[in-house]
Amino acid sequence: MLDLIWLVPLLPLVGFLVNGLGRDILPTKVVAFIGSGVVLLSFFISCSLFYDVYQLRQSGEDGTSIVTIFQWFGAGALDVSMSFLLDPLSSIMLLIVTGVGFLIHVYSIGYMKLDPGFNKFFSYLNLFIFFMLLLVLGSNYLVMFIGWEGVGLCSYLLIGFWYKNSSFASAGKKAFVMNRIGDLSFLIAVLLIFITFGTIEFAGVFPQVAGLASGDGMIVLISFLLFIAATGKSAQIPLFTWLPDAMAGPTPVSALIHAATMVTAGVYMIARSNILFALSPVVMQLIAVIGLLTALLAAATAITQNDIKKVLAYSTVSQLGYMFLGLGVGAFTGALFHVITHAFFKALLFLGAGSVIHAMSDEQDMRSMGGLRKKLPVTYITMLIGTIAIAGIPPLSGFFSKDEILAYAFSENKALWIGGLIGALFTSFYMFRLLFLTFFGKFRGTFDQEKHIHESPASMKFPLIVLAVLSVVGGLLNIPASLGGGASLAQFLSPVFADSVALTQPFHLDHSTEYILMSVSAVAAILMAVYAYMRYVQKNVVPAADHVERSFLENLSYHKFYVDEIYDFLIVNPLNSFSRFLYRVVDRSGIDGVVNGLGRGVSESGKMLRLLQSGNVGFYLFLMVIGAILLLFYGIYTI
Repeated sequence: MLDLIWLVPLLPLVGFLVNGLGRDILPTKVVAFIGSGVVLLSFFISCSLFYDVYQLRQSGEDGTSIVTIFQWFGAGALDVSMSFLLDPLSSIMLLIVTGVGFLIHVYSIGYMKLDPGFNKFFSYLNLFIFFMLLLVLGSNYLVMFIGWEGVGLCSYLLIGFWYKNSSFASAGKKAFVMNRIGDLSFLIAVLLIFITFGTIEFAGVFPQVAGLASGDGMIVLISFLLFIAATGKSAQIPLFTWLPDAMAGPTPVSALIHAATMVTAGVYMIARSNILFALSPVVMQLIAVIGLLTALLAAATAITQNDIKKVLAYSTVSQLGYMFLGLGVGAFTGALFHVITHAFFKALLFLGAGSVIHAMSDEQDMRSMGGLRKKLPVTYITMLIGTIAIAGIPPLSGFFSKDEILAYAFSENKALWIGGLIGALFTSFYMFRLLFLTFFGKFRGTFDQEKHIHESPASMKFPLIVLAVLSVVGGLLNIPASLGGGASLAQFLSPVFADSVALTQPFHLDHSTEYILMSVSAVAAILMAVYAYMRYVQKNVVPAADHVERSFLENLSYHKFYVDEIYDFLIVNPLNSFSRFLYRVVDRSGIDGVVNGLGRGVSESGKMLRLLQSGNVGFYLFLMVIGAILLLFYGIYTI
């Protein structure tokens, strides 16, 4: 099946072209069939490719293959091909992108059924999948960068899909602009990689890097620039504020961005470039600290939000922080494990939230919900599973992946583990707060909303059920030895991270310590869930209205720690003021003044000179005589 690898990204691209060009003439059912069908075919091929890699790993080989599609261009020492890398890492990412992506496409059939932009929406979804597949399959940094830029473009198109709403359009622009900062950093890093190593192919760069000394200045600089790029795509401090606003797009877009595509790009890029970071211990420490701070800040923000999608959006930022924490402490497998489990339960939670919004006639404020579990039984049960999974309560998937990261953090630095545990407590509280406010208690919406509440159609329930099952069993992929497992995922991915593991401090915790850490984490998560139940179910507490005065800390959290306001004050407003100065003073008064002044000077001079053209022959003879006399004097004085 390796010869068919080119079909994996090509099929979604074909779907984009067909649905995009035929959006005004194709029936919605045809568009839905094409849009979902091409992703399903890509998933089937990806499954076959994964099986091939798995068989190679079982036989003791590293399972790595490079397929050159065509030679792209060459210039001097630079020779770039459009080539794909299939190895354990990319094969797993293919399954995530195409598998979860297909479920989101199916869900969109029901969710976007009545939207007038249905056909355009499906074409954009296909394009998004195409660029993400290009990103994870590229065998060099340039192909990865094309996919990187492509998912940024698609996020702009999909976040601002309902562009007639100015706030939604602004959210799309915000995502696009903030990602450009990280993208510039990526591009500079790629240029430095070529200057340093003479190639941008992974197969040519990584062996050279492995021979360098730890802390090499150029390696540290390249790693730092790649990390800045990752903070943009994967929404880490300071470039994280675009992601909560990304919920402005249709809910399937939120699921696609937050779970299966764009935000995982930064984690994937660092995991792919792991040897660079392993030789940059300072950057690794920075990644761990930034990841932890992001996880805590986003979790602390989520606990007071009332918009169901905004809670999930800040949850994504927080969970991405855990992934970066894992990368920073050398838990590359643990970080990717959390990418996998997070794709399952976060897609489930966003699609479940979409089902609630669909039932509530587009209402997103949890203060207007309540008592929905009997009217939306499938949505409730699946979201309960997703909530338990993300809270890290055993035996669901999130427990295994998050605890692997926390175990590595404990081994590396106890302070990192404490911070990670606090973030886990916040996670359990705000997720069960969301669940209880939405599904328990009395209905708090309007009579019209209550009258129209209904469970979602089959096209929306099917993805919820599949993702719920995956959220339950996903932890089986990498059960640790302390629980009798064989760490299957770690074994499968070992060739990808082999050089980095050899360079970093080996991870070791005795089983008794692991049991204690697991128990503390699980019990703490359960206690926070119980506290949320007591507060929002037994005491029936409903979050206060927007205008009600809050305590200092609650106010900070409710207003998202004023990060956007700080950015406006420090960056946006000064840039706007400087732009107005350039427009009014430099452009209008300066440049326009000079250009327009010259124009006016020529015009006025012309008006005066045209008076000489009077048509009087005598006057012309007079001027001719004067001219002759002047020429005579000129000749006399120059000879």
